[in-house]
Amino acid sequence: MARLGKQGVFIVSAVLIAAIVAIGAIFPNRFGDLANTALGATTHYFGWFYLISVFGFVIFLVVLAFSKYGKIRLGPQDSKPTYGFFSWVSMLLAAGFGVGLVFYGMAEPMTHYLNPRSAMSRGPRPRRRATPIQYSFFNWGIHQWAAFSVVGLIIAYYQFRKGQAGMVSNVLSSVTAKRPKLRRLGPVLDIFAVVATVMGVATSIGLAVLQINGGLHSVFGVEENMTWQFISWGRCSSAT
Repeated sequence: MARLGKQGVFIVSAVLIAAIVAIGAIFPNRFGDLANTALGATTHYFGWFYLISVFGFVIFLVVLAFSKYGKIRLGPQDSKPTYGFFSWVSMLLAAGFGVGLVFYGMAEPMTHYLNPRSAMSRGPRPRRRATPIQYSFFNWGIHQWAAFSVVGLIIAYYQFRKGQAGMVSNVLSSVTAKRPKLRRLGPVLDIFAVVATVMGVATSIGLAVLQINGGLHSVFGVEENMTWQFISWGRCSSAT
């Protein structure tokens, strides 16, 4: 693993992704059950770590923004932004939220409203209406952007400021330089990052496909099946 180059990382990542897709296509029910079990176990045992980490990200970014380090440019010192402020924010909203917010914008608050998970959601009617919205704001608000920003800032700093490839292993170069044994983990982290990114993008496109097919079924009466979902996937891919 330590000697894997960029091409090796790509090949291993492609094989793993193809294997995951094949398993999911051949055994969809078992794959879904396994994924739900893994998600439930991760939430049960590491939910506290997730909450503390995201809160720490928010505090870290606020301190960073108002410190002297907040003035460091991600590109060369004489570089200037390619896009304006509002264009940049628009792209961030479209790429960061995209289909997820459109898909869950109504579904998530209604799910929390119909299936309350805390005592606060079981109080008077005004409180029961407000709490689901608060949960949705938490999931789609500043905390989500904090997680995006930390990873984006780190990779962007090394790629555009340091001139290195945008790979996770390069981010840890200063650490692995002092501990040669840790260099073996570099390709593993790169592969994990590629697979995780592809799975995340696939989730967004999958939600878009289901939403487009459901809209076509509601408006034009087309069937909700693999054929129309494949056509919808083609449209989403070309738009992306």
